[in-house]
Formats: sequence, C-alpha cells, structure tokens
Amino acid sequence: MRDPYELLGVPRDATEAEIRSAFRRLAAQHHPDRNPGDVGAQQRFADLNRAYQILSDDEKRAAWDRFGEAAFRPGGVGQGAPFANFNDLEDALRQVMGAFGLQRTAKNAVKVQVSLSLEEAIRGCAKTIAYDSKQLCSRCEGRGGEPGSATAPCGVCEGRGKVKPLVSLLPLQRERDCSACHGTGTRPVRACTTCRGDGLIGARRSLEVNFPAGVATGYRHKLKGEGNRAQPGKPAGPLIVSVTVKEHDFFRRDGDNLICKVPISFALAALGGEIDVRTLDGHALLRVPAGVQPNTVLRMRSRGAPRTYLGGRGDQLVELSVMVPTALSARARRLIMDLAEELKDEKPTFVRSLRDRLRDRWR
Repeated sequence: MRDPYELLGVPRDATEAEIRSAFRRLAAQHHPDRNPGDVGAQQRFADLNRAYQILSDDEKRAAWDRFGEAAFRPGGVGQGAPFANFNDLEDALRQVMGAFGLQRTAKNAVKVQVSLSLEEAIRGCAKTIAYDSKQLCSRCEGRGGEPGSATAPCGVCEGRGKVKPLVSLLPLQRERDCSACHGTGTRPVRACTTCRGDGLIGARRSLEVNFPAGVATGYRHKLKGEGNRAQPGKPAGPLIVSVTVKEHDFFRRDGDNLICKVPISFALAALGGEIDVRTLDGHALLRVPAGVQPNTVLRMRSRGAPRTYLGGRGDQLVELSVMVPTALSARARRLIMDLAEELKDEKPTFVRSLRDRLRDRWR
C-alpha cells in the first residue's frame, strides 16, 4: 500500500481543501472512462480513491500518521482495510461525492423551503405548502404513447432497460434504469398527445404540513409518497420540507434558550426592583437585584423553546443594559455631584457650553 500523501502529491501538513483539490484533479486525469484501453487506469483510480479516503477522514489520517500501512491491514492496529464491508463502501462513496461537490438525495424527491416566524417555530404550527411535482400522465398512464399504440425496443438501452453511467466515481459501476424508456426496454411508436411521449405531466399540489414545537433553522420534514411519481407501478418519492426561522425583532435564539436585551434606568440598577419583561407567553415580572452591573444576564426559567428530546423548556436570558441620561437639569447635575461625593467617586467635571460662558461674562 503506497503512501497516500505521495499518491496525491500533497505535503503531510496539507489542509482539507488542498487534499480535496489534489484528489479531484488526479481523479479526473486517471479516470478509466478518460483512459480507454489503459488497463492500469482503473488501478490508479482505485489507489487515488483509497488515498483520499484516508486523508479526508481525521481518524484514518491520524492512524496513518502514527502507524503507517499497518493501521489498515486486516487485524492490524487500525480499523481494518478500506472498503472491508458494505458500510465502508457507502462511506467512501459519500466522501467521494462530497469531494466533487455532489450530494446524495432521495430518488424522485421534491424539495421545498418554508419560512416560519420564531413564534411558529417555538409553539409548533400547521402550514399549507404549495409545490410543483411530476405525476404520471392520466391519458397514457405513464407509458408515453397513445392508448393502443404499438411499442418498439428502446434505442438508447437497446431493449435492456438498463444503462451504465457515463461517469463513475468508483471503479464499481452500477447500472441504472434507462431514463428514455423508464427501465421498460420499450418505447411507444406514437407519442402521447398530452405528455408528448414523456409519460409525465407537471402538477401543482398543496398539502398541510404539521411542524412540531421547537423546530429550528435546518429542520427537515420528510413526507413519504408526496413527491414526484416518475414510473408506473412504483411509489412516488418523498416531499422534503426544509425550515428557515425568520429573525425576531426582540428575541435571539441560542439552542433551547431565548436571549433578549432590556434597558433599565440608572436608579433601578443601583436600588434594585422589578421590571416588566416581554416573553413568548406574554409579559412577566423579573426581579433585578440592587447594584446590578451593565450587561448582567438574568435567567427566567422555562421561558425558552421546548426541548424536543429531553422534555421541558429552555430558559429566557435577559441581558440588562443601563441607560445613562443624556439631558440633565441643573438640579439633576447637583444631585449627581452630591452622589459622587457621597460614594467617594471621582468628582465629574462638566464641560460648559459656549452659550453658558457668554451668558456668565455679560452678567
């Protein structure tokens, strides 16, 4: 087994982006489809793939750096050789597709993005979702031909119903259904006048979706059988609804907690008291201790978002900001000066305006 750093041509301190870039460049260069007749291309591509699996995984890379090839021998100090079982192969495929910027999605899935307000996300809600999907043509029942029309072998797959992908990320090539004949191996001689031979028609659908309490941005709701139905006799794909929670004018969410900022007066900060605080359940009183400092955070128990798995609710965190008055009367100034003297603080020096100085001069 060759050194993966040497195979990819990267230094031992290479970053993840450098490793991915090197793999993509070399994989495209040595791919078997780009080197027809070269019997060694498949082995070179497999070696590159194996090297990328090691260096793109933190644990495998650390094992190689520490133990070398011995970490990947069956029964060795590592976790076994790459692709030792089907799960390893699946993981390798996922990483290779990620390196090429691809993402595996459910077959015939329809993806919809939904925006919820913070209140809707916290309390849970039902939303009617409208979306476009592909359904079987009712005239030809998805066959693509006029009712009663004769059929002929498909010219794309030569009647097999299966084709090999033009580009394979791994040496193992898995055949897929022919998209021209939908895997049947035959195509109608006369195309359906409704779907023009495609077998599918666009359909606008609407569906009520229930979102549980406490969802956050990134939550995905999967509804089986509500997506595209591309083939006769097979179920429709899923509808995948992704949630984005809008920003709130008062609250900021941090996991199960809600954070808000509340201004208080200087007198209340010094003497303490109670303030009225807005919550998602209405308004509630919060006790402010005497001598509280600016940016102090007080906790209101069980006023946050529901905990999906643990039960109960998070907390509401109230950050206090002390308001300093900007317009002071002469009496207020004297009182603050007296307070400063009483507290033995540094006596403030007020900057007199030009207007005050001119008035004193002409008295």
